[in-house]
Amino acid sequence: RKSVSRVYVLDVHPLCYRGSKPDSSEFLWWMRAFLRRIVLDDPVIAVFDGEFGNDYRRKILPSYKAGRRKFKPLDPSFKWTRGLEASFSRFQCFLRQCNIPVVKVDNVEADDVIATLARQVNDRSLKAVIASPDKDFKQLVSENVELLIPFADLRRWSFYTVKDYVEQHKCEPGIELGLRCLLGDAADGVPGVPGFGRKTALKLMRKHGSLENLLSAAAFRTVGKPYIQDALKEHSVLLEKNLEVLSLRRDINVELPVEWCLSRDKSNDLAAL
Repeated sequence: RKSVSRVYVLDVHPLCYRGSKPDSSEFLWWMRAFLRRIVLDDPVIAVFDGEFGNDYRRKILPSYKAGRRKFKPLDPSFKWTRGLEASFSRFQCFLRQCNIPVVKVDNVEADDVIATLARQVNDRSLKAVIASPDKDFKQLVSENVELLIPFADLRRWSFYTVKDYVEQHKCEPGIELGLRCLLGDAADGVPGVPGFGRKTALKLMRKHGSLENLLSAAAFRTVGKPYIQDALKEHSVLLEKNLEVLSLRRDINVELPVEWCLSRDKSNDLAAL
């Protein structure tokens, strides 16, 4: 197999839903488009959430993904069982048939595994492409990390790069983590600073570059209107928790074998689909 310039890291769980409901046909649709129109024989690594992966962040912020369903361990006799757990096991078999390695680390969220693998891909002087609808990954966007986002309304995958981020926010992606900490994320149960809108948060992050810089400046001088100053001081502990919860870890104990960075044998894709 030949060497390549990019490696795709696939976030599997979000592709298994149509809206908020599990739908195996949705997974099949996205994988067909992904394998046959985009990656071809480029290497792909598929990542699943580990059992109890949310617990680490829930200890810091109990509201984090509090409404998400907890999955029981997969039944090895998936072929004769029903339910989403059985579907996940079938999806893993499908991915392996397509010569895609599957990674799942207990007590760790897929996001952190993906961030770690993307770093290791870059360490091999390759470009990482993270395939996921999860906006958390925007904090990783750089010249060497791109996103591949499935847009359900358009029924298409679309690349998202540094250029796209700059055009959207008029600044570099380094502000993204701080921006999300200020605004929060209702879907993930992460509260934002009351009274802060996107315009205010963007203005502060463009000026200070990171949440740490902003909080440090607010502790010693005025950084905005009185309500901004008061809110930053009053909610500094919340913001520090948000920073710890929303920061993607890149030090998970996973290793990237060299063979995962070589071109993929796609000869079995059609039969697997």
